[in-house]
Amino acid sequence: MRVLSGIQPTGRPHWGNYFGAIQQYIDLQHEDESYYFVANLHAMTTIRDKEVMWAHTYDAALDLLALGLDPNKATLFIQSDVPEVSELCWLLLSVTPMGLLERCVSYKEKVSKGLSSNAGLFTYPVLQAADILAYDADIVPVGEDQVQHIEVCRDIAGSFNHLFGEVFVLPKARVLDSSAKVPGTDGQKMSKSYGNTIELFEDLKPQRKKIMRIQTDSRPMEEPKDPEGDHLFELYSLFASEPEIAEMATTYRQGGFGYGAVKKAIADVSESYFAEARARREALVAEPETVHEILADGARRARKKAGEVLLRAQQASGLKR
Repeated sequence: MRVLSGIQPTGRPHWGNYFGAIQQYIDLQHEDESYYFVANLHAMTTIRDKEVMWAHTYDAALDLLALGLDPNKATLFIQSDVPEVSELCWLLLSVTPMGLLERCVSYKEKVSKGLSSNAGLFTYPVLQAADILAYDADIVPVGEDQVQHIEVCRDIAGSFNHLFGEVFVLPKARVLDSSAKVPGTDGQKMSKSYGNTIELFEDLKPQRKKIMRIQTDSRPMEEPKDPEGDHLFELYSLFASEPEIAEMATTYRQGGFGYGAVKKAIADVSESYFAEARARREALVAEPETVHEILADGARRARKKAGEVLLRAQQASGLKR
């Protein structure tokens, strides 16, 4: 089984990104074959500064490696280093009905939030389909909001196959487990759009200050509290062991504690949880040649596979003998 996943380099990842998606992506690297890429071509629809683009792209690769992506098990590369995908995208655009793209919810949502209504944003699902189909991916792990795009990919591939023969593998979405609740510093869902995030690799001192400023209610210290639905307890539970979680739940129900103590506990367990990842990232930052070699090797492997699929599509459609 072949797994494929991409991450857009639109800013530094936060706790919500990790527990909601990245952790699950990385766990899938143990499948038969897996491809992971930094989707910088997709980011072109919103990022207009070349220095920001490269910095975010490189940081995304560093973050994935630091968080446990093993280049000996998975193929890691930058999207734009595989030009075969862009060429395949044109072949797919040529068989994609306008109506199919007009029905995509994400385009309408992004435009309604003020993003520029450009052709790249409109045809985003087709490039995403090329990303998937280029590697004969069987499984694509996505959030609930991206399932429609996998269905679009299947529709496009199906249209191409109907016209030119069985060229593409039809992928299936694997919906990520969204049961892990990751509240932001204001108690709402952690999201960059809300400005309430805690970044994975921000400096520990300002991170700890941010944690200590998390909003809480004004119930007195002595009052017993229900841990269920409490956003501090939910954050603590992401990092703590089962015995530690049980002990904290007992503390909540007994009362007689201050929220400051819980915040300090969150800072302590989260620092310990990501300590190895931080150390790996620092080592990688000190060895840029190693990172570039990993990405170059990943691009070579990705291009080999994408080249095979592109040739198959070209031959089937009469572009090549």
